[in-house]
Amino acid sequence: MNLKKSTNGDGVRAVERALDILQAFTVNDHELSASQLLQRVNLSRPTLYRLLQTLVQSGFVVSMGEPQKFRLGPAVGQLTHVWSSGMNISALGQPVMQRVWEFTQETVALFVPQGNMRLCIAEVPSPQALSFKRGIGYQERIVLGASGQVILAYANTSIEAIERYAEGIALDPIRFAQELRQIRTRGYATSKNALIEGAVAIAAPFFDSHGQVAGSIAVFGPGARLKEDKLRQFGPLLVKEAAALSKALGQV
Repeated sequence: MNLKKSTNGDGVRAVERALDILQAFTVNDHELSASQLLQRVNLSRPTLYRLLQTLVQSGFVVSMGEPQKFRLGPAVGQLTHVWSSGMNISALGQPVMQRVWEFTQETVALFVPQGNMRLCIAEVPSPQALSFKRGIGYQERIVLGASGQVILAYANTSIEAIERYAEGIALDPIRFAQELRQIRTRGYATSKNALIEGAVAIAAPFFDSHGQVAGSIAVFGPGARLKEDKLRQFGPLLVKEAAALSKALGQV
């Protein structure tokens, strides 16, 4: 999305007003009329209706009944689901991450897929002076690096989906699909210099209660420490601990 800077701040002000409308709803006031909304937000009636129309079109507000009333829409529920899922995974993953961190002494992170991106929802930084870390909230293209590729490997990603995810990146979809099959056979993914020169990553997938891949647990470190023997040692550990997280998430 290409956002152009507004010289008078009208765009930002419109967002602020829309958020005021959403925040006017409470547990005790989950349905409000236009008159009730006007008592809670400092807007003119035309501006209120214009913003309500936009919120209805985007699914953040729904309109119903006669006389007309408004309530929060399914788009709010979707955001709530994404937020709560991330929080649950992060909380349940803490013991798993701690065990991996104690064994590897490298940065350990949890990632979840977000369309063509992956999002870091939890991280325990390495205690060592030379280390690599992403930070909670970090996002990156899902096709780049072990933590994203292992998710794709277990999501039965099609060639067409790979092409969409890799748009603008010099990547051969056929060869990439073959690499994903190799990751599934091995059980974990590794990458070197994928995003940062000198960085090495290794990641294993975890699954939700429906058996669908829900994300990955990854270890990051410098190539000077994470050599092939370490990767062969860490790989089975990550697979084991990822399975423990999957079980905590309800996978049978």
